[in-house]
Amino acid sequence: MKPINIKKMTIDSAMPIGLLLLMGYGLVGQVIHEWIGVGMFILFIWHHILNSNWSKSLFRGRYNAYRLAQTALVSAMRLCTVGLMVSGIVLSRHVFSFLPINGGRQLARTIHLLCAYWGFVLMSVHLGFHWNRMMGMMRRRKKKESSVSAKLLRSLTTVFVAYGVYAFIFREIGTYMLLQSQFVYFDFEEPLMLFFLDYVAIMGLFIYIGHYAEVLLRGRKKKARS
Repeated sequence: MKPINIKKMTIDSAMPIGLLLLMGYGLVGQVIHEWIGVGMFILFIWHHILNSNWSKSLFRGRYNAYRLAQTALVSAMRLCTVGLMVSGIVLSRHVFSFLPINGGRQLARTIHLLCAYWGFVLMSVHLGFHWNRMMGMMRRRKKKESSVSAKLLRSLTTVFVAYGVYAFIFREIGTYMLLQSQFVYFDFEEPLMLFFLDYVAIMGLFIYIGHYAEVLLRGRKKKARS
């Protein structure tokens, strides 16, 4: 595998992990949350530098349904990321506390909440859009799976996605995305692993949605895959 592809895979793997940790703001602590946020923004910039050819080609070629959706998705993700970083700097009590920022905290808190949950969902859908490519790279590094293991994996995926629907409702993600609630509740007696399990399942749900949206938008039949 080429060095640049290794770098891309490393960054693309680190960003979802960082995002999951950021969603547990009330459980991991404010200082850690701020430093992870800074790290995520650095990864975001690095990701776009490594994929700069995509940005350079925005005004070239024809746009079909898939390319329009992908461009809108990436643009929305970029907007959320910039919104998170700017509002995060305003809200910062540790990493950027040296900056002479006064006022605007209430607006910044609202923007941060909105961008955090929309960014979480959009990044998950974005991963789904590229799921075939990532799985293709992994398949080239291992032997072909048996039909039994493929069916088992599909069954487990169905169960996991169903749990993701439950977790989405239970964690009231939709209320935060629509600003119906501007206070995120954290149960400090809840095991940290259970919290992250729910958010991994929610991420899996939107990866699943993004994957099949990509298949539909490309207008091609999905091969039977695990």
